[in-house]
Amino acid sequence: MSASLTFEDYVDALYSAAERLQAELVDVPDDRAVPTCPAWSVRELVAHTGMVHRWATDIVRGSLDPRDTEAATEQYENDGMQVDDPGAWLLAGAGDLARALEDAPEDLERFFLRDAAPAKVAWARRQCHETTIHAVDALSARINGFPLAAMTDIDASVAADGVDELLRGFATRRHEELRTRTGSTVTAVLRATDTARAWTLRLSGEPAVCDEGITEQDPDASISGTAVQLYLGLWNRGDEVVQEGADVLGFWRDHMRVEWS
Repeated sequence: MSASLTFEDYVDALYSAAERLQAELVDVPDDRAVPTCPAWSVRELVAHTGMVHRWATDIVRGSLDPRDTEAATEQYENDGMQVDDPGAWLLAGAGDLARALEDAPEDLERFFLRDAAPAKVAWARRQCHETTIHAVDALSARINGFPLAAMTDIDASVAADGVDELLRGFATRRHEELRTRTGSTVTAVLRATDTARAWTLRLSGEPAVCDEGITEQDPDASISGTAVQLYLGLWNRGDEVVQEGADVLGFWRDHMRVEWS
């Protein structure tokens, strides 16, 4: 699962997304619900995102004992819930994370997704998309609804890369529930209409398999949209993609979850 952007691209997109997240919430009450994450308030969204940034910084720097992760993340999240200026707190954490990534050695060794890019790039990639999606959540809170892709200011190349990380990195993990009950194989081709990117997803009774490109000429489903529309649709933040054939998208939304643990 190679990364399609440069390390510098990921770090720049990470911090730009943090700035968008902060800007979206300048005049939004802390207790407003986030439509795209209905269990969260605005303050909880900021606290979660800032916590993840600080946790990732500690992991990249090697300053956090894995046995202490739960206590550390709980403290960071509590800080985010109580700080007087949550926007400034968020940006401070994003800036520190960017510096930690930039200072990390090229041969950084830290746990990550199976078959991921080298750890330094993989951490930058993951935090780029973590922050970008939560910036969409902030936009959702501001407009009090689900945003259209055109409202998000996400670059198509970043979105296509995020689709790839989700399909080939997360969806194929052994513990995911993307398995057909009958064990039969269902195929779907996903196309980003404004880029040259496409993917073939195979669902069966075993862990999902996803190849880049179109490797199935007669799929059970065809799912298409711009890269940003696909990105939001697969992250359950939008509904602008077009689907033909079997309802693979509905199955995905019922069974695919990337959750903090």
